[in-house]
Amino acid sequence: MASTLDDATRKTLQDLVTRERVVLFMKGNRRSPQCGFSAAVVETLDLWLDSYHTVDVLADEAIREGVKLFSEWPTIPQLYVGGEFLGGADIIRELEDTGELPKALGVPDTLEPPQITICAGAAAQIKAAFDSPEVDEADQLRLAIDARYHNDLSIGPRRPGDVAVESQGLTLLLDRRSARRARGLSIDFVDGPDGTGFKIDNPNAPASVQSISAKELQARMDAAEDEGMEFHLLDVRTPAERELAVVEGSVLLDGERAAALEDLPRDTPLYFMCHHGMRSMRAAEHFASVGFRQVFNVTGGIAAWSSEVDPKVPQY
Repeated sequence: MASTLDDATRKTLQDLVTRERVVLFMKGNRRSPQCGFSAAVVETLDLWLDSYHTVDVLADEAIREGVKLFSEWPTIPQLYVGGEFLGGADIIRELEDTGELPKALGVPDTLEPPQITICAGAAAQIKAAFDSPEVDEADQLRLAIDARYHNDLSIGPRRPGDVAVESQGLTLLLDRRSARRARGLSIDFVDGPDGTGFKIDNPNAPASVQSISAKELQARMDAAEDEGMEFHLLDVRTPAERELAVVEGSVLLDGERAAALEDLPRDTPLYFMCHHGMRSMRAAEHFASVGFRQVFNVTGGIAAWSSEVDPKVPQY
């Protein structure tokens, strides 16, 4: 990597960071992030902003390396607001957790505490846990909900930016991301075949991504063709990879295609494919998170298609 930034690249970057008020340099695009850190920042920005500009650094090595010199920050993603560098993934997460991000983005903080119900049985168990001598007097009930809507109910201290909810005489604390995912959530304590335990029902949780084999994908593609039905097989690889190998009937998931998918009915089946199935899983999870209920990831990707369905498709 060059240690200095040439004038032409500097001008290009300066034009990019001032193109819109909020500009994110990331791997991939808003609809299809290509790394976990980029996906996390997109998820956060989407909570606050309807529109912002993204720059895919994977598409241009000069931009990818140049922006690191431009900002004097060594990693991607990078967020600019009003032409000024705000930070990378860790800083954005910290600003979100402390409640400072809306001000930094120049938007109002409109977060309202979610409506959460703690059922009587759960409340009794939680209150009993607080009677334990091992629980510090300053500790409170906490609930964290991650991007995949996995729940973590625990006891711990209050943190900056926490959102508090009252139910059954208990105070439940959530970080701000979790609070947005918790509207209408209920917590109960139940008996089941695996024993007793807390049961959390969250109406906001998206449908899970389903795995599909290359052979089953072929069967569904053939059935759709026989019935004259449209089939959405989205290839999340790069254009250069598609030049090496491609599954007939698939389309490249670029920004324009991703935006068009957003307009489809949420019961439309979507199938995602990449080289081995990892990048496509991230894309599939994104579309499940925005409400699509039939989302499939091709296990093994195009490599599995080549070995199990069509050996004429090159391996690479």
